[in-house]
Amino acid sequence: MLSIPKGKLIKRVKKMVLEANFSLDKSVINFLKSGLGKETSALAINVLENILHNADVAQKEDIPLCQDTGVAVFFLEIGNELCFDYSLEDAVNEAVALAYKEGYLRKSIVSHPLRRINTLDNTPSVIHIKLVMGDALAIHFAPKGGGSENMSTLKMMTPASGIEGIKQFVIDTVIAAGGKPCPPIIVGVGIGGNFEKSALLAKEALFRPLEDEAKDPLDSSLEKELLLEINKLNIGPMGLGGNTTCLAVKVNSYPCHIASLPVAVNLQCHSARKSHIILRGESI
Repeated sequence: MLSIPKGKLIKRVKKMVLEANFSLDKSVINFLKSGLGKETSALAINVLENILHNADVAQKEDIPLCQDTGVAVFFLEIGNELCFDYSLEDAVNEAVALAYKEGYLRKSIVSHPLRRINTLDNTPSVIHIKLVMGDALAIHFAPKGGGSENMSTLKMMTPASGIEGIKQFVIDTVIAAGGKPCPPIIVGVGIGGNFEKSALLAKEALFRPLEDEAKDPLDSSLEKELLLEINKLNIGPMGLGGNTTCLAVKVNSYPCHIASLPVAVNLQCHSARKSHIILRGESI
């Protein structure tokens, strides 16, 4: 029987939570630098330089990239050969609580959406679980800030809306968001499935590497078209104008009902923090 010791899991998850909050992914840094090289607005250039400087200081001094250390979002891919004699979700939450306390990360979770009483350890996390083949546990983590999440949207469209309707909905979402999600943003788009599936697709899209393209050529074409259109909006870094409004657009699609066209847009700020680890099962 294969499993992953609880102590090892907690230790590794705690570490990945801290690293994600302190160190911006190299690909995000590279995309920000690329935007800086193409930017023509003096103010936008200054903002991008400060964003890059902030990332450098945060990494060197092990301090949060942003004061909003977000909702702890996890995607767990659990190999079918693994067996756990403990609650995997409880272990992940224990690791999050330790990381947010020991790392002096802001605790942003309230125990009930209406009572608004802080849980004081940033738990519970939002955990999505997928069963896959194999002997490994893949863990994908992102601390999702409230500013960008608040500007995300979902619309139950009809098939008659077509590609142009989808494009307009995404662009309208970005326009309405303006500087609130702290651009330059990454735009995750989920198309298809049903109401909740489209939102999940959009969130999953934000976990994709910035350098990749959607496998489906229609989705890939939509990504490129939307990126060009969004960067013509002159929203710019932090909403202060410029041609670097968006670093990347990621489109994920899924089969849907003949009468439906669900579309979700999940925005991510320039502090696009995430981390990934793979833990192999051990004999017990």
